[in-house]
Amino acid sequence: MVEAKILEVGDLHLSCGGVKAIDGVSFEVNREEIFSIIGPNGAGKTSVINCINGFYKPERGRIYFDGKDITKKKPHQIAKLGISRTFQGIEIYPSMTVLDNIMSGRHLKMSSNLLLCMLFMGPAKREEIHNREIVEEIIDFLHLQPYRKVPAGALPIGIQKRAALGRALALEPKLLLLDEPMAGMSIEEKEDLARYIIDSNEERRITVLLVEHDLSVVKDLSHRIIVMDYGKKIAEGSGDEVMKNKKVVKAYIGEA
Repeated sequence: MVEAKILEVGDLHLSCGGVKAIDGVSFEVNREEIFSIIGPNGAGKTSVINCINGFYKPERGRIYFDGKDITKKKPHQIAKLGISRTFQGIEIYPSMTVLDNIMSGRHLKMSSNLLLCMLFMGPAKREEIHNREIVEEIIDFLHLQPYRKVPAGALPIGIQKRAALGRALALEPKLLLLDEPMAGMSIEEKEDLARYIIDSNEERRITVLLVEHDLSVVKDLSHRIIVMDYGKKIAEGSGDEVMKNKKVVKAYIGEA
């Protein structure tokens, strides 16, 4: 029987510069769901996903992915297990084409030695063709065909964010971490990206953990939501449930 949960975070604690960034946060993410972490700026949301993918090491608590303890593992080890991510800023290679940016997401899947790669022969050639086929399929999936040969830095923010999503998908992840993927985008761009996130979840069967500060963005997108404030989890439930929670209302708009 397949385990229902793919990620388990238990009693996570982290301090940054004397400030408690994460204060005893626990949650579970089920396979093939869209799970969101929201909260005001500075609530500790990004710190949580930085712990999940190994950028930060928590002071206390455990993180389990697919039944394995990944708390102490390095980022590249965690990526090899099937966790990829996008970043709050647009962390793409601006001088590289959209095609090459997405292709860079395949580096952990490449195994041919340097000499064969340089000569482009034998296994290296077959590997290159296989990886290129996967990347081209992602480009079609994200409707990036018109931009495939365009330097990514010359494109609008919405297309750059789509390319960053494509690079994360190129790893063929089981779990996709999205850190405020819609920051700085127009309403139309947000709607487009939300559709691609849903399609990644439903068509590619990828579990998504989405970090956002805007509750309206994730309310209808997520199966379940937790809300953080000052490093603590203050609510958990559906979009409607958390929007009605008094602690959430207080965190976002204060008390009368």
